[in-house]
Amino acid sequence: MYLRRNRRLKDGKEHCYWNIVESKRCAGGKVVQRPVLYLGEINDSQREAWCEVIEAFDEGAQRPTQLALFPAERAMPEHAKGYGVQVRLDRMQLHRPRQWGACWLASALYEQLGLDEFWASRLPASREGTRWDHILQTLVCYRLIDPGSEWRLHRLWFAQSAMGDLLGADYALVEKNALYRCLDKLLPHKTELFEHLRQRWRDLFGARFDVLLYDLTSTYFESNPPADEADKRRYGYSRDKRSDCVQVVIALIVTPEGFPLAYEVLPGNTADNTTLRGFLHKIERQYGKAQRIWVMDRGIPTEEVLSEMRQADPPVCYLVGTPKGRLGRLEQQLLGLPWHAVREGVDVKLLPQEQELYVLAQSRSRIHKERAMRRRQLKRLWARLKQLSTMRLKREDLLMKLGAARAKSPSAWRLVDLEVAPQGATFRFELNRKKLRDVRRREGRYLLRTNLQGHDPARLWQFYIQLVEIEAAFKNLKDDLGLRPIYHHLEQRIEAHIFVAFIAYCLHVTLRARLKPLAGGLTPRAVLDKLAAVQMLDVHFPTTDGRTLILSRYTELNADQKLLVNQLNLTLPPQPPPRITAAGQLASATGKM
Repeated sequence: MYLRRNRRLKDGKEHCYWNIVESKRCAGGKVVQRPVLYLGEINDSQREAWCEVIEAFDEGAQRPTQLALFPAERAMPEHAKGYGVQVRLDRMQLHRPRQWGACWLASALYEQLGLDEFWASRLPASREGTRWDHILQTLVCYRLIDPGSEWRLHRLWFAQSAMGDLLGADYALVEKNALYRCLDKLLPHKTELFEHLRQRWRDLFGARFDVLLYDLTSTYFESNPPADEADKRRYGYSRDKRSDCVQVVIALIVTPEGFPLAYEVLPGNTADNTTLRGFLHKIERQYGKAQRIWVMDRGIPTEEVLSEMRQADPPVCYLVGTPKGRLGRLEQQLLGLPWHAVREGVDVKLLPQEQELYVLAQSRSRIHKERAMRRRQLKRLWARLKQLSTMRLKREDLLMKLGAARAKSPSAWRLVDLEVAPQGATFRFELNRKKLRDVRRREGRYLLRTNLQGHDPARLWQFYIQLVEIEAAFKNLKDDLGLRPIYHHLEQRIEAHIFVAFIAYCLHVTLRARLKPLAGGLTPRAVLDKLAAVQMLDVHFPTTDGRTLILSRYTELNADQKLLVNQLNLTLPPQPPPRITAAGQLASATGKM
């Protein structure tokens, strides 16, 4: 923008009227001046005040300087001599488009959790000036936005993102060895971070930690097993169906709202029912004894550990799912008990047993869902068996195809009695109607076990179904945040990689908590993808004196992006200050690239 003068003769006297105008380049190269503000007649001092003066960093003098911009096609006014610069608007160029919006949002979440201050005191800069805290922030934001390997971050992603602009850093921030060395510095601060995050979530969202959801998952590696017996990478039960690969087990504790409280990396051959005792002691040591309710799925606690929880002082409360077999043993005692409606579509029966209470919960929506799943699987298996019975196969081929059918429909297979002839390639099958009746009777029913006395059954049911939160956490860690550390071969860096993914998940949870009161169906990934469309570019304006004025600018947000930013109560940062190069500096720098 610049001042434009219009002259007019009136009553034999010349009058000067001033406007602030903006040049707009149109199709065909035509430039149109758009009036921005009419000023009327102004004196010399007023005119000078209205000249657009910007502060730019002079890269030649290495100091900020004041500039007034004027188009090259008109002479520079006398009052602007000394700080006026004429720019060639017709030679404007756009350089280095890079993703800005998602990087800015991830950094804002990072600061909301106070992670910038937390890590600044624990990861001080090296004597060479390496900002380890900035490297970690880049690793975490990268894991949240577009997860991949550290090598990809170094080679490709950083240059295509605006993380350097947001942190005031250059490419040295993601030097390959620095990324790996940063990972080596993280693990000693894990426990302190758990406590810091707990306090931040309490301050930001009023989070409570009296109900804890506990579960385990595993993640595998496509590498040879380590020779060191103490290494945590071991063969074990794989939730990813990759028993051929070594793995580690991850135990996680979250609240019903999804806020993670702690996690631990365990050897890949760790049995689920051996982990609970250690976590109980870990939480007590870190946060003290309190009235907490531990919610777990069946298979995690042993009878011995549950007995210890009941006998503790004060008792440790638990709510645990039980295997279907226990429902069969208690079925006769439960038959005579009345159903109590705890909410629409959910009924319970209560069976006290010594120091425990068994809760049989029945959900009509779950009945319909499980029944539809069972029918679909049984229909598919039945059609496949009929197809195989008409095929002429060798015995070995028949057995292999039957095995494949069983693997594809394991639940339905248990409802079918199948007998293969001792010789030849024939078989007969029929539906086991007794098993089918038993399955139908138990569909949509869950037998829960607790030492909580006097609690509302509806609340107990609500606690248990919230186990889906921890399943969602594992899904986000594995799928959305790329947890599986296939690019690391050192145990310490594998654990550090999982630690970085955990911090990225904390940003994910924080954003989800911000979105939940706004719209239940709005996901963190949808918001990140929406803001990822906001780009940053370098706008180059050559000047008449051989220099180049550089303006780094993020693009204007469209209507829906502005709406998201406003709803999240975020404030966009100011555009970065302009820079002006020394004469010939940009050309020489470009020639070296």
